Amino acid sequence: MKTVKSLLCGLLLSLTVLVPQLAMAQEESDVLTLDWIDLIPESERNQFDAMGMPAIDHSGGVMEQSKVGTVRQELNGSQVKIPGFVIPLEGDEDSVTEFLLVPYFGACIHVPPPPPNQIIYVKFKEGAPVHRLWDVIYVVGTLKTETIDSELAQTGYLIEGVDIEDYDDGYYDRDE
Repeated sequence: MKTVKSLLCGLLLSLTVLVPQLAMAQEESDVLTLDWIDLIPESERNQFDAMGMPAIDHSGGVMEQSKVGTVRQELNGSQVKIPGFVIPLEGDEDSVTEFLLVPYFGACIHVPPPPPNQIIYVKFKEGAPVHRLWDVIYVVGTLKTETIDSELAQTGYLIEGVDIEDYDDGYYDRDE
């Protein structure tokens, strides 16, 4: 009888350790890993090039942000993970609390900004360490379909950031 009680206690103890781990694994699997093309409704993807940009007007005038395209409303409220480059907006010398996440280096600075459905406004309450923001990173958080006008561009999405992860897929590191 003593052995059965010991086995039951051991089993219950292992379950108290295992159940939180299973819950965490379930939460991680609920996070959608997105590519930038996933932010464009499928019916509109033929309007964009491989970089997620619409055709650019080279008529010699000032090139402005194209407002072509819409957002995917069904993604509203989703837990997501998406790679990108950071354009800091708010913060201090140690951390950034608000930034634009863009699909390629230099977007919004050296060329016309991508369309709103290819820019994400990120609010990162905890502050992202500045030293991690010059390379491509993953931002993890709750995606919202919300239009925000910033000094640099209009965005079609907002992420309430909860984590910043190192980018490890090698996509941006490929030699082409």
